[in-house]
Amino acid sequence: MERFNTAPAPEARHTLLTCLHSPRWARCITAHRPYPDLPSLLAAADEATYDLGPADLAEALAAEPLPSLPLPGDTYAAASTALSAAYAAYEARFGHGFVICLDDVAPDEALDRVLAAVRSRLANDPEEERIVATEELRRLARGRLVRALRGVGSHATSHG
Repeated sequence: MERFNTAPAPEARHTLLTCLHSPRWARCITAHRPYPDLPSLLAAADEATYDLGPADLAEALAAEPLPSLPLPGDTYAAASTALSAAYAAYEARFGHGFVICLDDVAPDEALDRVLAAVRSRLANDPEEERIVATEELRRLARGRLVRALRGVGSHATSHG
């Protein structure tokens, strides 16, 4: 925490942008340093995520990378086709890529979780999905921030 609290503002913002690509979010969190502890920083990060406007949210969603899901060799073609179709349907419906945090999901369950989530979320109306996508971004940012402060790379999963 001390290193994050005392880092020059550009360095702190750079670290934060690796967690969530929203300059507004990164500026807000940086501006409120120092944080007494990790829970305080995470609470500020959560609040800043919920305060993202539509343009900020669109920017963050557009920057999310494709997920890296382990696909068993014998199901690769079928799974890849199913994922591609689900992602395309989602993007056509909502105008942005699918995002999901899989930090608490076992690798062998990730594919099923993503496919189920895409299918389920396709039934959402756009406002409901904006809320769900924001929550997923919040979870992604939180996990990435914890890993960044511990010096571990950010490998959260999403699609954008």
